[in-house]
Amino acid sequence: MGGTPWCAMNIACFPQELAEGEHQEILRELLQGGQSALDEAQAVLAGGHTIQDDEIKYGLAVTGIIDPKNIAANNHLTNGLILVLTKPLGIGILSTAVKAHWPGSEESEAQIIKYSGRLNAVGGLAIQEFLLPAATDITGFGLLGHALELAYASNVSLAIFANSLPLLPHVLDFASDGLIPGGAYRNRSHCEHHVLVEEGVDRDRIMAAYDPQTSGGLLLAVPKEKLQDVIAFLTEKGDLAAIIGEVMPGRNDCIQVILKN
Repeated sequence: MGGTPWCAMNIACFPQELAEGEHQEILRELLQGGQSALDEAQAVLAGGHTIQDDEIKYGLAVTGIIDPKNIAANNHLTNGLILVLTKPLGIGILSTAVKAHWPGSEESEAQIIKYSGRLNAVGGLAIQEFLLPAATDITGFGLLGHALELAYASNVSLAIFANSLPLLPHVLDFASDGLIPGGAYRNRSHCEHHVLVEEGVDRDRIMAAYDPQTSGGLLLAVPKEKLQDVIAFLTEKGDLAAIIGEVMPGRNDCIQVILKN
């Protein structure tokens, strides 16, 4: 939304055995990873909570600072804005291949770490620098799920260009082998009644657009007159800047995301 992280609280859930003996190292590394991300974001750890649980869960509850006159909200889309994505898609599909030890998935874990471990700080700076009106992050609901949220909130429709979607290496290969996470099918079931897929769009690209992302990129809504400056800003600082769609007027009877070639 264009805010700057200020402080955070650790939230760690873990089984009792991770707090004992040699297994403590796992928990220590997990917490060190969170601290590393906070250091990178120049935010301060202000404490936290630990909970005994059967499964490991970890996250940060973050407090930030934002200019109330410059907030990129999910209900500020207007006709003609260009949609720019700052990370490639396919984390869920790659994760499924890695967990299955699928042939060819050896390099995929490195891709997952590279992109899931990258902060969205550059995109946040772009919102501040160029006064971008609307944005969302792409996480568990996939690109199409989060895009539909924007469309509903703003009473507009969106055109998404399937062939322009940036995908991680091997995503289409793994998808064609059926290595698609259950979350992608749930996303499709929830959204497909409001997603119009034009004839000829590749089936595997459709599923990649529904693929749930762990720490995905930002979907930025950019005025046309600022587009080239925003792209230059993102790329100079190491982010992806993929033009993947545009905002169209919404119809009174239907809010749609149209997936086209």
